[in-house]
Formats: sequence, C-alpha cells, structure tokens
Amino acid sequence: MDGEVSIAGLATSLSLIGVAAVISLWQRLGLERQVVWAAARALVQLLLVGAGLALVIEPGRSLWWSAAWVLAMVAYAGDVARRRAPEVPGIMWISIAAFGTAALVTLGVLFGLSVFPLEGRTLVPIAGMMVGNSMTATVLVARRLVEELRDKRDEVEARLALGQSSKVASMPYVRTALRSAISPQIETTKATGLVFLPGAMTGLILAGVPPAQAVLVQAVVMFLILGAVATTTAVVALGVVRRLFTADHRLRWLPRPAART
Repeated sequence: MDGEVSIAGLATSLSLIGVAAVISLWQRLGLERQVVWAAARALVQLLLVGAGLALVIEPGRSLWWSAAWVLAMVAYAGDVARRRAPEVPGIMWISIAAFGTAALVTLGVLFGLSVFPLEGRTLVPIAGMMVGNSMTATVLVARRLVEELRDKRDEVEARLALGQSSKVASMPYVRTALRSAISPQIETTKATGLVFLPGAMTGLILAGVPPAQAVLVQAVVMFLILGAVATTTAVVALGVVRRLFTADHRLRWLPRPAART
C-alpha cells in the first residue's frame, strides 16, 4: 500500500524528537524531558487508540459501537474543558451540551445528506476531528467571556441598573468572546492550501489517494470544523452567561483564577 509506514520507519522518525531535545539542551530551555515524555505518551496513546479503533470500526461491526466511542469522546472533551477552565462554573456540562449540539448539526449534515456514508470508519474519525478542533475554541470563549464580565463589571452593572436584562446587558461581551474564539479558525480556513497543507489532505495523498479527491475531502473537513467551532462556541457562550447571572438578573461574583505554576 502506498504511504505505508514500517516499524523501522517509525523508529527512524523518532530521531526528529532527538532534534527537538538537542535544541532544548543547546538553548538551555529545560524542555528536553517534556519533549521526550510528550512523544512517548503520544505514541502509546495512538497505539492504544489504533488498537481500539481496529475493533470498533471493523467491517460488519455494529454502528452502535462507533456511536458509543463518539459519546465517550464528547464526555472526555467535557472533562478536559473542566480542567482547562476551572474558573468557569458548570463548564463541563455546558461543553458536553455544546459538543452534542455541534455533533447533531455537523454530522447530521454530512451523513444525513449523504456527503459521507454512515459507517464506523467515517463516523468516528469525523466526530473526532469535530470535537478535537472545537476544544480550544470552546475553552477560549468560556474563559474570555468570564474575563470580560469580571473586568467590566461596572459597565455590566450600569446596564442592569438601567433596566436591561442580563441577556441584553451581556451581549456586547458575548460578541467579543465569540469573535476571539471563532476568528482563529476563520484565519486558518483562509490560509488552507496556500500557507499549509492540512493533515487530512496530506494523509490521503501519502496513502495514495489522487490529489483532486484529497482536496475535496479536505474541503469538507474544513467546513465541518468551521461549522463545529461556530456552533460549540455559541452554545458555550450562551450557557456560561446563564450560569454567571442570577434569576433576578444580577451578575454573580467572579473571582480571579489562581496563578498557575
């Protein structure tokens, strides 16, 4: 098979980890252990996931196994959001709801309209790209929204004092947070193909797929990611706002997060 990587090839590629470690030693960055640990951890995780996927998406296997895998990814992503943004109240369940909504929207379009056949080999990877690429934006919009409302509390309370509801008073800050979270993905989408070749397209070409077909698949993936990022950030922003205000439209106390070491 074109693009097949042997064990020897994998071992050879590990020399590139050595390059990163040597640069760390040369510049006295103190990152060489982290570089080696990150590479080793990633390799083990990928091997375990690969073994699991081989069982889940095996031809003839029930699609329910793939659906269970997707649900597990969504749940884990919610926990990751909780650990990355502990200062945001209820972020875990809000994130899970956001990823679930994005899955219904994006996967509903791709599979409901037969862009891809609904099979384990397509469902799991596409859902993984949707969740993985939305994670950073999800955490970013939640943290940015809390920062905006905390730092501009006087403005928010002035709006509330003038009779605005919490939804109306918070809307300018919601828009700011959403722009901050969605804009990087928009810029990435604009640069695709000219500045860099994305992973899905590169992988397909290395596997021997004709470039024209690889381009079409990559275009669908990029549109999937952009739609997923927009959906998840919107759901998270609206969900976080509901948690930051009381039922009688008062802004809750928002302490600053503890310094990270």
